[in-house]
Amino acid sequence: MTALLALSRGIDWLNERIGRSAIWLILAAILISAVNAVVRKLLNTSSNAWLEVQWYLYGGAFMLAAAYTLKHNEHVRIDIFYASRSRRTQHWIDLFGHVLFLMPFVAIMVWMLVPYALQAWRSGQVSTNAGGLVIWPARFILVAGFVLLLIQGISEIIKKIAVIRGLIPDPAPFLSQHAAAVRDAAAAVEADRDESGQKDAAR
Repeated sequence: MTALLALSRGIDWLNERIGRSAIWLILAAILISAVNAVVRKLLNTSSNAWLEVQWYLYGGAFMLAAAYTLKHNEHVRIDIFYASRSRRTQHWIDLFGHVLFLMPFVAIMVWMLVPYALQAWRSGQVSTNAGGLVIWPARFILVAGFVLLLIQGISEIIKKIAVIRGLIPDPAPFLSQHAAAVRDAAAAVEADRDESGQKDAAR
């Protein structure tokens, strides 16, 4: 298990770095979108290539940050059943979900997308829009996103088993939206009390 946990840490480190870097793709997409809008209004011209760059960047940010989101336990889930279970039961739910649903789906997507991307690269496929970009980079971004999600799924399975066996602490404690709201409200009240106490002391 020690070797598997070391593998898990390596995967987490990789996806943490990639996920944090992907945020810059959103900034680039926003800036390009703003420039495109200004040029279109002022010069009455536009470029399909630059418009497609925007969705390349946005798609890249979404796909490359998917594994990062899974690592931080921030993916969308239905809390009605999950939140009312004990934390140990939640770990078992996550483990079965990863093994039975996440991993098969992601593995199938990687298996289907690799030839899909290679076909676009070999043929030099270009967008059907006039002046558009080549297609293969976008398809390889899809492959990269699902590969990262696949290895992060392996990492999560390793960590779930280790947590259930009591080998490591819970790396991403779950907090329902209601519990998070209560916690934030309590923190705000405490901060307000501290501020009021400081003002009273100053008087």
